[in-house]
Amino acid sequence: MDEHSRNTNSTRNSNNSKNSNKATKANNKKIKFKPNASTVSKKENAKWVTFIVLLTFFLSATLSNISSTILESAGLASSFLILLIIIIIGIIFDIIGIAITTAEEAPFHSMASRKLYGAKQAIKLIRSANKASTICNDVIGDICGVISGAASSYIIITISKTASLTTAAVAGFSLTGLVAAATIGGKAIGKTFALKYNNYITYKVAIALSVLSGRKS
Repeated sequence: MDEHSRNTNSTRNSNNSKNSNKATKANNKKIKFKPNASTVSKKENAKWVTFIVLLTFFLSATLSNISSTILESAGLASSFLILLIIIIIGIIFDIIGIAITTAEEAPFHSMASRKLYGAKQAIKLIRSANKASTICNDVIGDICGVISGAASSYIIITISKTASLTTAAVAGFSLTGLVAAATIGGKAIGKTFALKYNNYITYKVAIALSVLSGRKS
């Protein structure tokens, strides 16, 4: 090997060593991320958390009692229908929460400048997306999950009163699996739909809220 080749290899090895040392130093450095600036004070946040806890408690207790009362007077077929409605409500609100969280604010400013009905309400929804997501996904979504579980248990108990032990066990196993599959599968499909049509869904929700609140713009 001539002197030129030896010098070239030496230079390459030196450069590789330097690059390796730089990479090691970069990896050893602690990466720090700055938290996002909060626009809500700690006091307001505490009030919001308290409100959500109380809302969840009263909604859960009220809806559980209502569903139990309805299920007690309903037949087996009606009980399955009620269970399906509860699951669908949970999926719908999950879609709404995801859509509002991922919606873009810019198109609604253009709509608001043209004074389209519900545009201002849509902007408010997007700016309070964390609250909308908490109510739709966490409060209502989780409550529907709890109530659907209770409804499933009631249906299984009703079946066990007239069926054999084996039939009741199979029914309980099957119903639990079906409810879980319907809930998770429905939310998975709903999430794809919500991400694809987030602005459209947000606008429709904004219009509905504007109508319910009697807003004129």
